[in-house]
Amino acid sequence: MLSQRVKAAVVFVPLVLILIYIGGWAFNLFILILLLLAAYEYQRLFDRMGLRVSLGILLAGVSLSVLQSWVLQGAYLGHLLTVLVLMTAVAALIDYERGGDGAALSFALTLAGILYLGWVGGAFIPLRALADGRGWVLTALPAVWLADSGAYFIGKWLGVRKMTPRLSPGKTWAGLIGGVITGTAFGALLVLLWRSVAFLPVGTPLWQGAVMGFVLSVLTPVGDLLISLFKRTAGVKDTGDLIPGHGGILDRIDTWIWAALIGYTLVQLFKAI
Repeated sequence: MLSQRVKAAVVFVPLVLILIYIGGWAFNLFILILLLLAAYEYQRLFDRMGLRVSLGILLAGVSLSVLQSWVLQGAYLGHLLTVLVLMTAVAALIDYERGGDGAALSFALTLAGILYLGWVGGAFIPLRALADGRGWVLTALPAVWLADSGAYFIGKWLGVRKMTPRLSPGKTWAGLIGGVITGTAFGALLVLLWRSVAFLPVGTPLWQGAVMGFVLSVLTPVGDLLISLFKRTAGVKDTGDLIPGHGGILDRIDTWIWAALIGYTLVQLFKAI
């Protein structure tokens, strides 16, 4: 199992880093494919719970959300949301007329999936599209990865009190604090690194990296726990088996997508200061 995890990481992590570096249509297409695969796993999870999610509407909604950020650069967001809600509602009405007694719940779950994966996950596109987006994506994601590692090792070492014993018994309060310390420190160091190679402007303050690392390490575990909630309810260990030794796409990007949205929001706040 460890060998599979290492082999998958050796392929997957460099691929992600290369595409972040390249940016443009290659990165955007990669994000779209990831989110569509995650949407498929989302539908399967709820199917295991005996709940219906309209896969066609979900895939269409996620695609439209990503393309709206990619092609229209965020313009007409209100119009898109209107179309997505209306599209999902019409699908639910048709489903009910065809005998689907769970159509009302299906409407809510399908729309939630579109917003979760399409809007939250789609934030990768505008974040990378910023003038200094390469540097900020390479700050946000590694800060989360390093915070996760810090939380794991410090939790193993000092963790006694469980943080979420039902959802994720391995998580401890000591681990969370360790992750916050690690994420904050490496957030500042990453900004220092990317300034030195011109991925970020020379004048970018280190405190911005520290703030990003702190906020992400505090908030992104919510994404991990949310997917744990889905898996616990569905009675499965992983969301899928696409990545050997790591589970499914949702298992890997559960914190990434929140890092993208929160990271983008923070960068906009930094620019406004």
